[in-house]
Amino acid sequence: MKAIVYKKYGPPDVLKLVEVQKPTPSAHEVLVKIHATTVTATECTFRKGEPYFSRLFTGLTKPKITILGEELSGEIEAIGKDVKQFKKGDEIFGTAGPGFGANAEYICISEDGVLTIKPSNMTYEESASSVDGFLTALPFLRDKGNIQSGQKVLINGASGSVGSAAVQIAKHFGAEVTGVCSTGNLDMVKSIGADNVIDYTKEDFNKTDKTYDIIFDTVGKITFSNCKSSLKPKGIFLEAGIGLGIMRYVLLTSLFGRKKAKIAATGLRPSKERTKDLILSPLRKVISPHK
Repeated sequence: MKAIVYKKYGPPDVLKLVEVQKPTPSAHEVLVKIHATTVTATECTFRKGEPYFSRLFTGLTKPKITILGEELSGEIEAIGKDVKQFKKGDEIFGTAGPGFGANAEYICISEDGVLTIKPSNMTYEESASSVDGFLTALPFLRDKGNIQSGQKVLINGASGSVGSAAVQIAKHFGAEVTGVCSTGNLDMVKSIGADNVIDYTKEDFNKTDKTYDIIFDTVGKITFSNCKSSLKPKGIFLEAGIGLGIMRYVLLTSLFGRKKAKIAATGLRPSKERTKDLILSPLRKVISPHK
């Protein structure tokens, strides 16, 4: 089978299309013929090996995982002898798991992994592109932000995969949503439910007198200290683009003050929890506009 492989860190041209051995499912695995996959910010970080602290997870001098790709949709071509949840021919979508490997024609995944049946009214491209954004945004807003109806929520990076999911999730919970994005994405962010939009190339939301119950930075471009004044007295700052800088604010605000900074290791949640949330995504029609 063909797969996109990289064996050293660097720019996109380190990725090579090569022939590799087609996997065979073990007793509790399914073999998926992949119809659609994506490239996320995580894969770009892994491919570049930057920032360097990311190499603590990916390999200090060269990649430990040589086939990237996490989000996927496809058809089950074969099942292991003990598989109970799926059958040959099922159309599914989900994640490849911590081992990645979806940038290939085939992949084997445990039946207990983050997989579910693809709704018939979703294309392979739509279902694959909905996974990462939804599974990141939902636990941030619901579990860390404790989002409530009537709250004012600002989403920074509202046009990306996580941001566009966050806008729709926040609206589902009954919040008043302000989306921050660039000029070219203003109409799209409005179309997915944002009550207000801010063009960050022309306006800085921190320089207004508006305050928010939750500020969700989906791209790691702002800091808790910079936007603290834009939070309500018990406001919560959430950051999905986790860097070393946010960690001290998470620690300090857990001990002092009413305004809090929080993060979530959404990719490390148990597969059962992530699968339950994945099943919700098509029901709420939270689909990333990026395919």
